[in-house]
Amino acid sequence: MAVLPFKVPESIEIKTLKENYGKFVLSPLERGYGITIGHAMKRVLLSSIQGAAIYSIKIDGVLHEFSSISGVKEDVAIMILNLKQVRLNLNEGRTSKVTVNLKGPKIFTAKDIEVSSGGEVKVFNPDFKIATLNEKAEFSIELNIKIGRGYVSSDANRDENDPIGTIAIDSIFSPIVKVSYDIENTRVGDRTDYEKLSLDVFTDASISPEEAITYAGQILRDHINLFIKFEVEEDSEGFEDEDPDILKKRNLLKMSIDELELSVRSYNCLTDAKVKTIGDLVRKKESEMLKFRNFGKKSLAELNKVLKEKGLEFGMDVDKYLNDMQSKKKK
Repeated sequence: MAVLPFKVPESIEIKTLKENYGKFVLSPLERGYGITIGHAMKRVLLSSIQGAAIYSIKIDGVLHEFSSISGVKEDVAIMILNLKQVRLNLNEGRTSKVTVNLKGPKIFTAKDIEVSSGGEVKVFNPDFKIATLNEKAEFSIELNIKIGRGYVSSDANRDENDPIGTIAIDSIFSPIVKVSYDIENTRVGDRTDYEKLSLDVFTDASISPEEAITYAGQILRDHINLFIKFEVEEDSEGFEDEDPDILKKRNLLKMSIDELELSVRSYNCLTDAKVKTIGDLVRKKESEMLKFRNFGKKSLAELNKVLKEKGLEFGMDVDKYLNDMQSKKKK
């Protein structure tokens, strides 16, 4: 049966792009697709974009959140409320433990967390006040930070193996502050019943709005792809006698870099460089990788380790696998 073509936008127009706000326009869309895409993107942006947050703390001499600390104006419960509002990200890895040593008189701010982390943590509201210490106050606070999604309660963050005195707290991992969308009619030729979707994305600056909608689009794509019916028999025709190791390597090369479970820093570098698949990655030489913005020797070592575990390496001749597949299909 012949399929009627849909009017599909060729690209997204970026109307405004700031550190923590972006306005994106998609047009023209068939009637009804504005709300379909707008609502789906809003839900994914608000619920599924990963970020970093403090999930537990430990303070010298404090056993529970209803305690107070000598020389500190705020009690522990208020300090916890303030710590929940610290917006941060991890430069390396998926978890971090930061110990902040404090001595009054001083104002304990989010900047102290970044300074004490030794470069592991980047704070995006450094002037945010956490506690006020007078000249008698002196204590250390241990902050446990990890990458996650959405909202996680203190009960879920609690671990029975935690040392005595560890206080689990609620975590808001989402870096998305607000998402809204608007749908208007737009004209294409003589037709005026097409739609224009405007998407407004506000973040906490730990992720750019452009990165956020890219991740949201990838998440939606990965789920919706499950509904697409592929001609599996036709695709596999001609490969019955092929070496299983070659087939395995070909499938690896076609996989998304999402499957590598990389650190946030490495993943962001690859995304910025438009590296989408493992094949795109291993085509490159190590010297090329080190030219990517914010990509250093630590990230390179991480990728080398991950690729080695999968039997891959940088500088591979990817085309000999993929081109061979295309030539066999033509036969």
